[in-house]
Amino acid sequence: MSEDSVADASESHTLRTPAAGQRDTARQGTVMPIRKAVIPAAGLGTRFLPATKAQQKAMLPVVDTPSIQYVVEEAARAGLTDILIITGRGNRSLEDHFDRSFELEHFLESKGKFDELKQVQEISDMATIHYIRQKDPLGLGHAVSVAEEHVNGEPFAVLLGDDLIHHSMPLLAEMLRVHERYGRSVIAVQEVQPEEIRFYGCVEPEWVEDNLARVMSIVEKPAPGTEPSNLAAIGRYVLTHEIFDALRETEPGAGGEIQLTDAINALAKEQAFYAYRFDHGRYDVGNKLDYLKATVEFALERDDIGDGFRRYLQDLMRDDRLR
Repeated sequence: MSEDSVADASESHTLRTPAAGQRDTARQGTVMPIRKAVIPAAGLGTRFLPATKAQQKAMLPVVDTPSIQYVVEEAARAGLTDILIITGRGNRSLEDHFDRSFELEHFLESKGKFDELKQVQEISDMATIHYIRQKDPLGLGHAVSVAEEHVNGEPFAVLLGDDLIHHSMPLLAEMLRVHERYGRSVIAVQEVQPEEIRFYGCVEPEWVEDNLARVMSIVEKPAPGTEPSNLAAIGRYVLTHEIFDALRETEPGAGGEIQLTDAINALAKEQAFYAYRFDHGRYDVGNKLDYLKATVEFALERDDIGDGFRRYLQDLMRDDRLR
């Protein structure tokens, strides 16, 4: 879907009647604009041990940039420059990364390395970043819940650090426009292979546009044969403040954790909740294979190393030892 397609769709479009038990109390008048983003980054990174034994998963680099910086840049491109990062124990390197480093800046300036100086200054200038600690690893739903005071009754976006979205895909901007149009929460979904859906939250859709559906239900990691579709929930959410009420009522679910998926499922029974489908540009960098794919593809796009790296890969593929 193009960036303009959501906004240009017919304003006279009428949503289908909610299912029994659902009520849709859509806001009247102007929808409150979204200014804030929440980035949960307290995970232990067990899929990347031993690298994450002493280093935070969000700080693992894709080429030369920590994965969480790509996520912050995505939020900033969409106009969300008030960012709350949910951290855990031992996350000082993350906070230091987005802070000013006067010693480093002075050193770079004194050596005439002005390109590098500009690069490190832009990191601390791209957004206003706040931090709050999730004291116990009780799940994504719990991590989002600790952002309630910072969000202060406003709608907000949630971006998960494991999902990198290529800069050419304006996914978050399009989700914000869906929210602006309907005044309701939006989750990003992507079609996956049937055998993969058991690793995700799975959405039961009721389509209202080509790439936009109403969420009739969503289930976390469905058992094989019970999945309602092949639409997997991806780590981008635009949420109204009512999600916090739903989270307060949510009991621990899969894995003994408080699942954001369960709270979304409850909220979708109370009011319209939308799923925006996209089809490319996403890397699950919590998965080792996808992490390598992101590293290779991002490196190939670089002006400084792309050509040399491409030649290396071409020579490597001609190496008889790889056949």
